[in-house]
Amino acid sequence: MTKHVVITGANRGIGLGFVRHYLAKGDRVSACCRQPAQASALIQLAEIHANLNIIQLDVTDDVSVHALPQHLNDAAIDILINNAGYYGPKGIGFGQLRAAEWQKVLAVNTIAPIMVTQICYPMLQKATNAKVICISSKMGSMADNQSGGSYLYRSSKAGLNAALKSLAIDLSSEEIYCLAFHPGWVQTDMGGPNALITVNEAVDQMARCIENLDATQSGQFLNFDGQQIPW
Repeated sequence: MTKHVVITGANRGIGLGFVRHYLAKGDRVSACCRQPAQASALIQLAEIHANLNIIQLDVTDDVSVHALPQHLNDAAIDILINNAGYYGPKGIGFGQLRAAEWQKVLAVNTIAPIMVTQICYPMLQKATNAKVICISSKMGSMADNQSGGSYLYRSSKAGLNAALKSLAIDLSSEEIYCLAFHPGWVQTDMGGPNALITVNEAVDQMARCIENLDATQSGQFLNFDGQQIPW
C-alpha cells in the first residue's frame, strides 16, 4: 500500500537518503527544506518522480511551520521523519559557551521536531498506525557519555529524546507510534568522509525498523540497526 512520507531536512545527507528510499518503494514523498530552489538533488528527482513534492520549510520559523498543512493539502501522513538538525560550532568547550548559539541548536534539534509534529498531528490522525520518527544521536545518551564536552549538541539531543518519550506516551491511545534513532556515524557533511557507514546503509536499516515499528517499540531510542540505546 502506497504511503505518504513527510521528511524534513530532505535536501541532503540522511534526509535525501530517505527521500530516495521511499521514492524507490513507490511511496508519495513530501520533501521539506529551507531553500528548495537550491536543492539540486531534489529537483533532479522531481523531474523523474511525479510522486515527489518539494516544500519550503524552515523548522524554526513559526510562519513557515504553520504553512505546512496547506502545502500538504491537509493530506494524511503515514510517516513523519523529523530529520533536520544542526550541530552548532565545533570545538567549543566549557568556558567558551554562548547562550545565543546554544539556543539556536536547541531550537533546531529539540523544539522544532515536536512543533512540526504538533502541526502535522491532525494529518497523522488521518492515517492508520502513523509513525513519527526523530533522528537523534547517541551523543544524547547520558549513559553513553564518557568523554564530556559537546554541551550544545548533547543537550539538544537528550532533550529531543525526553520530548519524544512523552510524545509516544501521549499518542499511544491513538496508535501513533514514535521512535528516536541514532543513525550511526554516517558519511554526510556532518559525519565526514571517514565515517563508518554510507547514507544508504543507514537509511535501509532504519527503514526496516520503521516498517516493523509497533506499540511495543514506540517511545524507544534505537541504533540504526534496531539495537536499543540507553537513555
